[in-house]
Order: sequence, then C-alpha cells, then structure tokens
Amino acid sequence: MAPTPTRDDAAGRVLRSFRAGRGDPTTALDDTGFWRATLTPDGPGTLHLRLGVDGQVADARAWGAGGDWLLRRVPALTGTLDVMPTIEAHHPAVAEALQRYPLPRLGASGTLFHELLPTIIAQRITAGEAVRQWQRVVEALGEPAPGPRPNLLLPPDPSRLARQPSWWFHPLGIERSRVVPLIEVARHAPRLWEWSELTGEACAERLHLLRGVGQWTSGIARSLALGDPDAVAVGDFHIKHTVCYALAGTPRGTDEQMLELLQPYAGQRGRIVTLLQRAGWAAPAFGPRQRVLPMSRW
Repeated sequence: MAPTPTRDDAAGRVLRSFRAGRGDPTTALDDTGFWRATLTPDGPGTLHLRLGVDGQVADARAWGAGGDWLLRRVPALTGTLDVMPTIEAHHPAVAEALQRYPLPRLGASGTLFHELLPTIIAQRITAGEAVRQWQRVVEALGEPAPGPRPNLLLPPDPSRLARQPSWWFHPLGIERSRVVPLIEVARHAPRLWEWSELTGEACAERLHLLRGVGQWTSGIARSLALGDPDAVAVGDFHIKHTVCYALAGTPRGTDEQMLELLQPYAGQRGRIVTLLQRAGWAAPAFGPRQRVLPMSRW
C-alpha cells in the first residue's frame, strides 16, 4: 500500500482559493503569477508572487503603504505555516481520498474584511451571479491598486461602503438582506484585524454578532482569512449533500447529518470536506436547471 500523502506543496493551488471567480478585480492569476490588491492595517497594498515551475513562490514583490505587511504575510498566505495533521480515516471514502490526494494545505490571508465582502455577496445566489455582482461593486467603489498592474482594483474602503444607502445596491442586483451585512461588516472593519488573530471558534463567535453574518458566511471567510481547518460552510446548498453522499451514501442530506458524519474529524472538518471535493465527490443532480432572473430585472 502506498504511503499516505501528508501535504500539498503547490502554492498555486492554495492561492487560487483567494480569487472570487475569474472576474475578480482584486485578485488575479496569470502567466506572471499571483496578484492581489487589498487593504491592510498599514494601508492599501498590492502583492505579486511569481511562481516557479514547481508551483512554489520564486519571488515576492509588493507596492503601497501596506506592501511590507503583505510581504510578511506571504508564508501564511501560501500555506507554508499550515500545520498538517495526522488524519485517521473513519470511512472508506476518506481513506481512498487520502491515498489518492495529499491533504489540502490552507492559506491564511489575514484580511478578514476582504474575504467577507464577496462571501456576503454570494449569499443565496448562484456562483455566476456572485462573481458578476462582486465585480460591479468593486468597479463602482474600489480605487486603483498601487503597483504596475493595470485594471487591478482595491476592495471598497470600509468608510465609503458604509455610506452607501440600500437603494444604491439594487441596480447591481443586491437586495437589502445582503446589503445589511455588507454595511455591518464595513462599520466594524477596524475590529476585524483583531478578530483575524483569534482562533476559529472565537472569531466565529464574534462574527455571528454581526447582523446577516451566519454560519455559511463565517465558515467561508474564516477558512480563507484564518486558514481555519475546522471551518465548514453550514447552510451551503451543495456541501451537505456531497458529504452525506460520500460518507453515508445518501444523495441528499441535512446540515445536521453532515456535522454528525464529520464529527470524527472535529478540528479538521473543513479540510476533510475539501479533500472529498478534490477527490471528485459530488451528490447526483436531480431535475432541470432553474432559470436565474437577476433582481435588477424584477
């Protein structure tokens, strides 16, 4: 029997998770490497990581007031600091996945505000809509990023985002139920730097105090900003079905069933979900696809 792989050494795979779709104006992957424009405690900054043929970072450069902060975050961002656990497989699907694939390595951006914005926008809508709406918000409110890359934009400044009335978002397709948490997160942006240094559980407790930030939003944002290996997107339309199908053989399941099945992997539940997805597990689809009518056309 082949030895169980223990880590995924391709930084490029880790970095792809920080891009909110191919149209993300703040984050790009191209022939030159990885680009990200973001806000830091020291101000705006742009990071560029050139990747070698082995998928590792060959060179790192940064621009703007937040450049030094971004450079210090590179080891965490690329998952180099991720401590890989020893996983005991409690189910044949997990055992098979561990034999075929290395454990997913998790990066931690430290930019909780940045990760929360596209995640909130993606609440209760399709992935395609979420990408388009995030792009529109950034193009309308984001400033040009420092550095040499054209068309790269910063996420909206929290104070500017917080000033927008709810009706301003309607032509972009974003209804009030998602505007509320966007504004709430913007108003609490200074606290988010402190929360991003907490454990996943402590960060979740604070995030859930914000209106409109539930388990799904918190789970995704914590996975990206903190590299929390236990973060699970509870409430996701697909993930609960995938886990229940892989671990119980049922094509449909509930969040409660999913969490019960993942209990043996407590502390690493999010990493196990990612491993199952990487191994190709997905619940079978039933019925025709529904036609999506953007809210701006209601």
